[in-house]
Amino acid sequence: MGKPQKKRGLADKVRKTKTSNEIKNNPFEVKINRKKFDILGRKTKHDVGLPGVSRSKAIKKRQETLLKEYKQKSKSNKFVDRRFGEYDTKMAPEDKILKRFALERQRMQDKKNIYNLNEEEELTHFGQSLSEIEKLNDVVDSDSESEDKGLLSAEFTASHFGGGGGLLRKKNAEEEGDGDGKPRSRQELIEELIIKSKQEKHERQTQKEEARVLTEKLDQDWKSIQSLMARNAPKSVCRVEESKPKAEEYDIMVRELGFEMKAQPSEKMKTPEEVAREERDRLQKLEADRQRRMLGDMEEETSKKQSYLSADDLNDGFILDKEDRQMLSYQDGKWNIAEEDQNADDADDADADDDDDDDDGGNNDGSNDGEDGDDDDQHGESGSEEEGSDAESGHSDLDSEDVVEDDDAEVLRKAESQAKPHCTLSKEERLAGQEEAKAELPYTFPAPESFSDLRSLLHGHSADKQCVILERIQKCNHPSLAAGNKLKLQKMFGFLLEYVGDLATRCPPELGTVNKLVPHLYGLCQLFPNAAYLAMQNVLSDSAHDMEEVVEVKGRAALPGLGMLIYLKIVALLFPTSDFRHPVTTPALVYISQLLTKCPITSLEEVTGGLILCCLTLEYVTLSQRFVPELVSYLLGILHLAVRDKGSLGYRVVPPFRLTGRHCDLLVTSDAAHAESWSRIPLPMSGAQSLKLKDDLERDHYKLSCLATCLDLVKRCSSLYKSLPSFTQIFWPIRILLSKHISLEGHSSVLQDLHREALEAVSESPERPSPLVFEKTKPIPLRLFTPKIVEVLDFGKKRGSSKQEREKEKLKHKYRKELKGALREIRKDTKFLAREKLTEIMTRDAERKRKVKELFGSLSTQEGEWKALKKKKRK
Repeated sequence: MGKPQKKRGLADKVRKTKTSNEIKNNPFEVKINRKKFDILGRKTKHDVGLPGVSRSKAIKKRQETLLKEYKQKSKSNKFVDRRFGEYDTKMAPEDKILKRFALERQRMQDKKNIYNLNEEEELTHFGQSLSEIEKLNDVVDSDSESEDKGLLSAEFTASHFGGGGGLLRKKNAEEEGDGDGKPRSRQELIEELIIKSKQEKHERQTQKEEARVLTEKLDQDWKSIQSLMARNAPKSVCRVEESKPKAEEYDIMVRELGFEMKAQPSEKMKTPEEVAREERDRLQKLEADRQRRMLGDMEEETSKKQSYLSADDLNDGFILDKEDRQMLSYQDGKWNIAEEDQNADDADDADADDDDDDDDGGNNDGSNDGEDGDDDDQHGESGSEEEGSDAESGHSDLDSEDVVEDDDAEVLRKAESQAKPHCTLSKEERLAGQEEAKAELPYTFPAPESFSDLRSLLHGHSADKQCVILERIQKCNHPSLAAGNKLKLQKMFGFLLEYVGDLATRCPPELGTVNKLVPHLYGLCQLFPNAAYLAMQNVLSDSAHDMEEVVEVKGRAALPGLGMLIYLKIVALLFPTSDFRHPVTTPALVYISQLLTKCPITSLEEVTGGLILCCLTLEYVTLSQRFVPELVSYLLGILHLAVRDKGSLGYRVVPPFRLTGRHCDLLVTSDAAHAESWSRIPLPMSGAQSLKLKDDLERDHYKLSCLATCLDLVKRCSSLYKSLPSFTQIFWPIRILLSKHISLEGHSSVLQDLHREALEAVSESPERPSPLVFEKTKPIPLRLFTPKIVEVLDFGKKRGSSKQEREKEKLKHKYRKELKGALREIRKDTKFLAREKLTEIMTRDAERKRKVKELFGSLSTQEGEWKALKKKKRK
């Protein structure tokens, strides 16, 4: 048999429960949420508990609320009447009413008695009656001059703040001590207290004075023996004294700082609107002066205004017009003052003569901002115009008293003109001045409303004067001066572009004028880029449409004129060519490619135009390095025109060129001897429109110039496309042509050098890039000193909405959040109720099973007893 099991007592159960609680309440698993403030109406989440405590709390809360509601469902409550004698059938209704009334009066009386005071009782404070304390006649004030403020004696404190108890106790003690048995009054006690307070104050002052005297005596004794204790002063003290600056040096430094020059405020920078307004006013003033001189009103210029001096005038308002200080030097025992003065006077006279010559030249030309100023700086017109206006107007500034002339020559010229202040001009001089004013350019111009208006304004003027006119139009009609000026200048860009094309189509073309007008086109393009885009797109689309119509009718088209070539060049100057896609540059490049493939060459003029198109194509693709196959094919065709023997070529040409035909020998020279006298000159752009070649020599020289230009373009093109993987296949036909079919023996060394360089450029094998492979090890990144900027995007937030829309979105978000929370709580409540219902069902089923089991047990017992009884009866 096994050992009997040991019974467990209550201590073992307690010990087991304690151990389980210790394991369950592990301090490292306790979660503590601290809160800083208690806010009314806010649900607190700062609880302390173990994992799973929140769930148990939620279940407990549902048991106290939801479970009770579920259990009380479909049940009616009853009202319990707790009035006195309501359920006592033995009491009469009158007795019940009287008893209830008496109990109500008693309850009200108990509430009122709480605040009732008994008037017969005497109120005291510290054992003293309040009525006696109110009879106090005198109040003792503390001494305000006392240095020991706040230190009150015990008697004084007891008498004033103790309620009088201490004073009464002292009075009783004195009454007991006195032998005569006569008590003292309160007034006598207070007087005695005052005397004692003054006596204590006097004693404290005496002690303080004695302490001060002893301290002074001790200090004097210490000073007398201090010299005996330390003979030398410490080094640190000496060093500090030596390092201190002297008072005189400090004063000098303060004076120097006081006399230093203070910073002067600079002039305020003017806005573009202010600059435009001032420039407009200046031009209007100059135009008014020119109109006045045209009418012959010059009396004010020649007449000198008289100045009147008052009696108290000190004549100190003079201005030194030139530097009249003399430089002293000593040589051979004599001063050189006279010689230096004479040299200075000679130099001034020479400067004055030069300035007079310049002024005369300016008057004859009509404007100083002409041929000399525009070539150097297209944007410096304002300063040169101002000088030119002064030169044109002659003596138009004599009526201003505030103008101070710095130029010595100008001062001398005005002094000579004012030598005879009261004389009048003759009729001839007046007419000459009127003609001179009429010959000048107007200073103000209206904005042109059509192309004919612009052409009429610029017609008959030189290129420099046309630039001046355009600049003055822009200044007088600046967009900031009036509302409609912007639209006027936008239209003027289109008119000016059309005028440039008109200049290029003239015979001969005025390319110099076009070159000077391009900066004005650039300025307008920078001001109005959208208008410039539209104007240039219209020009390109019209020209491309015309070419397509001609190709559809004839099957081929001629190269455009010089005006269209100028437009394509202007596109490269005004707009960027390195963009992947541009609204103007991209259509222009496509248009050039169509010209290189659809326009055959039938004359030297068209060869010149084709070379110009090749130059423009290289200019378009230099930055972007875009491959244009039409360019390479066209250069091959131009070189094919210089091949004499077209038998076995070994290469093919593509349209618009042909291997053999009528116009396939355009660059073949008629005489080989003409090549020896050839010298390289650049091809003129006017050659694309018309050529005037007198004889075969000039024609052969021009052909060789075209060939040299083509070789130069081949060299540039090969250097541009050298990095292409298919470089060898692209330039293989050109290499065969240059090496086998063009021989330049007997030609000039310049042409031979170009041929050799071009052949070497197309024969070089390009460096093929190595294939991309993964490195064996991950490369170590270089150390970067620039900060890594990471753009942080707030996803989910809609920008650009109004405040109402943001509030609406916020409410929608809050509604969705609350809806989700409510649905979650409803699901939890449903689960809880389902669990409780299942528990009830299981409890009822278990009870039913228990009862059925009991019934079956009792029935089996009865059956057994009945069988036993039946068996017994049988026996």
